[in-house]
Amino acid sequence: MTEIEKLRQLKQQREKMKERQGIALAPKEKEKPAGENTAVTVCPECGSKQLVHDYERAELVCQNCGLVLDDDFIDRGPEWRAFDHDQRMKRSRVGAPMTFTIHDKGLSTMIDWRNRDSYGRAISSKNRAQLYRLRKWQRRIRVSNATERNLAFALSELDRMASALGLPRNVRETAAVVYRDAVDKNLIRGRSIEGVAAAALYAACRQCNVPRTLDEIAEVSRVTRKEIGRTYRFISRELGLKLLPTSPGDYVPRFCSGLGLKGEVQSRAMEILKQAGERELTSGRGPTGVAAAAIYISSILSGERRTQREVADVAGVTEVTIRNRYKELAEQLDIEIIL
Repeated sequence: MTEIEKLRQLKQQREKMKERQGIALAPKEKEKPAGENTAVTVCPECGSKQLVHDYERAELVCQNCGLVLDDDFIDRGPEWRAFDHDQRMKRSRVGAPMTFTIHDKGLSTMIDWRNRDSYGRAISSKNRAQLYRLRKWQRRIRVSNATERNLAFALSELDRMASALGLPRNVRETAAVVYRDAVDKNLIRGRSIEGVAAAALYAACRQCNVPRTLDEIAEVSRVTRKEIGRTYRFISRELGLKLLPTSPGDYVPRFCSGLGLKGEVQSRAMEILKQAGERELTSGRGPTGVAAAAIYISSILSGERRTQREVADVAGVTEVTIRNRYKELAEQLDIEIIL
């Protein structure tokens, strides 16, 4: 008797034993090939959702009625066990996750600049020249055509600007996706790479609700504010980016943090902006100026007074703008301010 026949016989004996115990296989599951793990969430027999995975027998069993919903499913987890984070990191055999912020999405290899082998020992001078040649050709092969060179330069520029602005990872990924879409639709031709990269970063900031002004983007980029705005309008129209106008409330947490104000001031400023929005006092006005005026009023009402110059420096607007906006808000919302 062969090994396969023995396994088949054992399986038949096991099914007969289950039938004797009153645990019958579900008819639909019996027809499925062995090892197919389906996403069953409800027992077809009793409608219970209390399903238990029996990893010793490789079965999915209903805890209420005992029906076997799936058998011989595959455990797709690792064959090793880890009891803390360090063990898990040491035993895992996967690389870094795929990312759009690298031109090849992080799927290529890199030869390290340190002249050491996998055990940390120094490489002999005999093999060092060969390693140098391998490293040089690896760099050349990794960026093979003009499109990849364009992406490599633009994405490194995006990463530099995002780092200077302190933007989170999701904004960088979104900006990289916007830039890649612009490259695929051939929107880069005739425009500077830096300008399109800065416009993509500005669009990503608005998409992810982490607003940055055009002036802030222009400070860390190598192009002017005018070019960034013009390129942003062009790519948003061509790519069909549906971006809502920036709300003044999106700027309040960052401005309050820059001024060192407490949460009470921030909450009161948000309440002022909410009342102003209901009376349509924010439409047609710059969101940063309105947010700065609300923070200025809130700081006075909360007893943590900040001068117009301090608020203007953090918000990137002029003192005249804050003065005009806070007078409008105070007059329309009947807020009494004692200077």
